[in-house]
Amino acid sequence: MATRGGPKTAEAIRQAAIDSFFLHGYEATTLRDLAGEVGVKVGSLYNHISSKEELLFSIMSEVLRDLQAELDRALEGWTAPSERLRVAIECHIAFHAHRAKEVFIGNSELRSLAPDRRAVIIELRDAYEHQVRTIVEEGQASGEFYYPEPRLATFAIVAIGTHVSSWYRPDGSLSLAEVASAYADLLLRAMHNPEVQVAPGDVLAAVEADNAPDAPEAAPAG
Repeated sequence: MATRGGPKTAEAIRQAAIDSFFLHGYEATTLRDLAGEVGVKVGSLYNHISSKEELLFSIMSEVLRDLQAELDRALEGWTAPSERLRVAIECHIAFHAHRAKEVFIGNSELRSLAPDRRAVIIELRDAYEHQVRTIVEEGQASGEFYYPEPRLATFAIVAIGTHVSSWYRPDGSLSLAEVASAYADLLLRAMHNPEVQVAPGDVLAAVEADNAPDAPEAAPAG
């Protein structure tokens, strides 16, 4: 929380915390480190934050609220489930690529929060996932999507977008728009496919059978 006349310092502290939590981790970062990075005395930090944990919580909660707000804005005007899911996927991927450091902190430092603050973050995550899952369920109800497990589909969508933040680079061979569109195509094609490829468990059962110690050797051809 910035004091009067100090919003720039408060933002500098926040950015320094994001960089340090990302590079070194929350536990390894000290308030002295942050003060030195910003160029203020350690005691001056308390004009802007109440504690290091409060700073971590504000970073984690803000990025989730921004993600939800971004999705809400992006979905305005789209009605068909296929359109809404494509928008949600591409928005999700782009957001995570742009906010990669905060995303990493959110995924790695949940354990560092006190239980009450951890519960708030989990609630924000669950609310976002529920909105994505609702789009999938709407597509099932309308007959546009055939994938039978909306919860698993939602986990896949969220996981893919989150993982992009760990490897995407603006100077790579594909633009962010191309990456987002390619993943959306991949996921939507799966959602639109009515054919079950194999019976559940068949592949794993075959692999386990092949790897069993007493599995018979394949007969030679011919």
